[in-house]
Amino acid sequence: MNSFSYYDTTVLSLGALFLGIIMLIKGGGWAVDAGVFIANRYGVSPLIVGFTIIAFGTSLPELIVSVIANLQGSPGIALGNVLGSNIANILMVLGCTSLISVLSIKVSRTLVRDLIFMMLATIGLIALLYSGGISRLAGFGMVAILGSYIFYQYKSMGHSEPEGNGESDEILFKNDSFAYGTLLLGLICIAVGAEFLVKGAQVSAGLIGVPESVIALSIIAFGTSLPELSTSIIAARKGQSEMVIGNIVGSNVFNILMILGFASLSKPISSGDFAAQILNFDIWITLLVSMCFVFILCMFGRISRFTGSLFFLSYIIYNIYIYVANISA
Repeated sequence: MNSFSYYDTTVLSLGALFLGIIMLIKGGGWAVDAGVFIANRYGVSPLIVGFTIIAFGTSLPELIVSVIANLQGSPGIALGNVLGSNIANILMVLGCTSLISVLSIKVSRTLVRDLIFMMLATIGLIALLYSGGISRLAGFGMVAILGSYIFYQYKSMGHSEPEGNGESDEILFKNDSFAYGTLLLGLICIAVGAEFLVKGAQVSAGLIGVPESVIALSIIAFGTSLPELSTSIIAARKGQSEMVIGNIVGSNVFNILMILGFASLSKPISSGDFAAQILNFDIWITLLVSMCFVFILCMFGRISRFTGSLFFLSYIIYNIYIYVANISA
């Protein structure tokens, strides 16, 4: 009876994880498509759409998962999700994408500025966590900094004429009501999917015997990074290397400032409330991976297939290590 109960719990927890990931992906896609359509209908600049709706939409899964997890007393899932997603975005997403198409990009002042901002956000997060955690005031500051950065980007790059509704948009949404309904449905799917994902992660961590943060760093981070992966692969196939790089840099900035900012606004994150492994290991891996990414991009202006294969191999090794280290402990 006990073995049956254990098996039953395992199946249910894995099912919740899988269902949560599917709902996050579908809901995120619907929310982004509807958001872009609505923005274009009201003449919002494509630049604003890219830096707000698209970036916010692709980060919605991580945002909802982290806020719900933190409110339910699992800040390790919130932090692990963000750090794991940033690691996955560089090692897994860029690794897979560059294996399909070599990513070459001009190292412009704008790119360097964005990379510096990403590094400052990462270093700032480390400083906050080592100073005791992320208070509500700090969370508000993180969100305010992100908002100011988006505004600065818009002002510095100038206004662009909005694109008219494309044929694909008209096929997707015949009218505004349908678009608003799709947006609402997408947000509901994200919220429900996040609930499934958090519950599944909490139960799975107990069954496997690892901290919740390990599940968040691996399975949850992988699932919530799938929208970035699909977007990057499509862009790479169209020869849009700048879009791929911009997607990753922007996503990593949003993950730190927006997601942890809102998560800490809902409930302060204390450094004593999550596994010590995050401070002692994972956050430094995040910094190291980010530094390698910035160095390679600034030095060579490209991510070759060889570099991509090293990225992807490193991602696999990292995931194996965090499980082996925690299970053996």
